[in-house]
Parts: sequence; C-alpha cells; structure tokens
Amino acid sequence: MNIKILQLIEGAKQAKGLTVVIDVFRAMSVEAYLLSRGAEKIIPVGDANLAYKLKEENPTYILAGERHGKIMPGFDLGNSPDDVLKTDVKGKTVVHTTSAGTQGIANATGADEILGASLVNARATAKYIAKSGYENVSIVCMGLEALSPTEEDTLCAEYIKAIVEGKESELDMKKEIESLKTTSGAKFFDKAQNDVFPENDFYLSTDLDKFDFVIKLSEDENGMKVMKKVEL
Repeated sequence: MNIKILQLIEGAKQAKGLTVVIDVFRAMSVEAYLLSRGAEKIIPVGDANLAYKLKEENPTYILAGERHGKIMPGFDLGNSPDDVLKTDVKGKTVVHTTSAGTQGIANATGADEILGASLVNARATAKYIAKSGYENVSIVCMGLEALSPTEEDTLCAEYIKAIVEGKESELDMKKEIESLKTTSGAKFFDKAQNDVFPENDFYLSTDLDKFDFVIKLSEDENGMKVMKKVEL
C-alpha cells in the first residue's frame, strides 16, 4: 500500500485512490461530533452561497460553518464542536461550509473514495484504510484556511499512517497533542479569541480516538454528495 501525505488545496487536487481529508481544528472534528449526536447526514459545500441556497430551499436544514474562524451570518452553528454539543441535531441534515476542510472535499476530484478524519476518529480511519484493499491512499492535510500547513493536521496524518504501517509506537501522541497548545492550538487559550475559538474546542478536537466510526462521502437518494457515518 502506497500512502502519501499531501497538503492543502494542491494536495487535494493531486489525491488519488482512497483519499482522507483531514481538518482537526475544526471541520472534521465538527462532522464527527455532528454524526455522533445523530445528525442524519452532512452536505459539505465549498461555496457559502450554495449553503444559503440549500437552506432557503430546505428550511429544516441546519447551517454550520465559518469563514476566518467566525460563524457565518444567518448560520445556526459555527465550526465548533462545543456548539454542536449545545445543539439538537438528531435526525437533521446539516449543510457544512468551511475555509479548509470542506474545500478539500470539493477539490479532491481525482479520488476514488473520500473520507473525513481528525484525531477523534483517527484509529477508526486507519482500520478502514488497512482493510480497504486500495493500492494508493492519499491523506490530505487542509491546514489553516487551506493556505498553510498546521501541526495538528500533519500529526493526525502521520498517526493514521503509522497505525496502518504498524509503526504507532514511534509516536508519543500524548506529548505531541500537549505541544499543540503552544503552536497551532494556542488560539484556543487566548482569552481575546475565545468567542471564536472556545477553549473547549481544543480538548474536544484532540480527544484521541473518541469515535469508532469513519466519515464517508457518498450520494443520497437525490444524488447529493453527503458525508455519513459508517460504523466499523
């Protein structure tokens, strides 16, 4: 099995075979929490205007997402796991648009199959990869607003790859996650930014292997591309 770790939009465009889109802070963590709390499906969209249009056509849909970290005007949820825990999403369809994670899904046009992953479902994703039978696996780290690589996404990619390759013992994940508090995760501990980046989002997004399911892109009955939970 050939596993490549790629970065940002360009990496998504290069992705082949089974493709895993990673966004730990926070898009794919949000999707994991949404699905764990009973959301029926998530419609990931790159274009915010499409998100508004879908809501207008389907008033019962929940809008979730951000630009530059901040909740979009008229949205029900920001791109925050903490927001998800405070919202009843059971049985709901959620339209999700973000600066990074959903852009990766939109740009991975050469992929045969797409999964979404973060630290909260990394091991489940690795188990799925190991059993998939794919020769080529692309793990795409979406970074900060899909513009620059981030420590947490690259760590998550390396962790998934290490599990699949039987090299997990080479990573001290507790130490690596702790170090994120002073690098890409520092914003969650800046009181001036807590309205956009709640401190609890750091802990929710780095709760390693919390969920034993994968998030898979598929088509619903209307031909719409949706992210759904697949139990292992």
